[in-house]
Amino acid sequence: MHLSKQQIWLNVKDCLMIIIGLILYAVGFCGFVLPKGIVIGGLAGIASLIYFQFGVPVAISFYALNIILLAIAYRLVGLQFVLKTIFGATFLSFFLGIAQPLFEAYPIVLEETFLDCVIGAVLCGTGVGIAFTHNGSTGGTDIVAAMVSKYRQISVGRMILYVDMIIISSSYLLYHDLDRVIYGFVVLVFLSYMTDQVVNNNRQAIQFTIISKQWDKIATVVNKEMHRGCTVLEGTGWYTKQEVKMLIIFCRKMEALQVYRIIKELDPKAFVSQGNVNTVYGEGFDQNRVKARKRIEAIDKLIAEDTKDEKTQA
Repeated sequence: MHLSKQQIWLNVKDCLMIIIGLILYAVGFCGFVLPKGIVIGGLAGIASLIYFQFGVPVAISFYALNIILLAIAYRLVGLQFVLKTIFGATFLSFFLGIAQPLFEAYPIVLEETFLDCVIGAVLCGTGVGIAFTHNGSTGGTDIVAAMVSKYRQISVGRMILYVDMIIISSSYLLYHDLDRVIYGFVVLVFLSYMTDQVVNNNRQAIQFTIISKQWDKIATVVNKEMHRGCTVLEGTGWYTKQEVKMLIIFCRKMEALQVYRIIKELDPKAFVSQGNVNTVYGEGFDQNRVKARKRIEAIDKLIAEDTKDEKTQA
């Protein structure tokens, strides 16, 4: 399969951003969380338990545990996701293997455990969010979250929250240390929040309403260059009492600047309004994964009854 230069660049960009996210995760976990003996969720939490109990480096147990989940993920989400996850899990294990002895030799932990939790969670959550945004994964319960979010309308961070709560709570059975469990939940909440913030910020969309005499040219350029659809509405300017054409355009937040440039080039005097949209479902955007009830026959029956009532009233 032949790949264009743009496709190659996008793949390279995704790989570089995933690596940056994994580095942030390794620094946050090994630099701030692990030295405090805090058990977090996911396979990283299980790997830290193994490290505390048997002294096995986190990187080794983390990668070994990932192999099991990857075997399950292959059947549920396909080969492409598994290959990207192998890439993420391999590099994360590599960075964890470097970061753990590095921060043991040169510790940077603070006196306040709570501050360590917050800083470590922010770094880890940002790293997970960056990896997911660029079609990657850090492995562990991220694989479970990706599998569930593929078929259900649930955020990645929330799914990780549910799975990891069980892991953190189970650590109490081993250590009987309530403080350690509480700090683990602190890390979990901040990590999940940062993951959602990064992922949702990338999914945010913009709605443009454009009134311009060059509406046809603007719509054509947006359609051809940005591959975004435009909807044309009829309107009347009450000040001029003249009919006008209005364009409705939905695009990603990162594409807003390109829309403004197109408008500026074709009609600097165009009237433009912009509104933030949290999520857009449809072709070219996100897929609506809400599970709908199969009740076509019931709906048809309701419509038929409503039509019958209208005819009776007439």
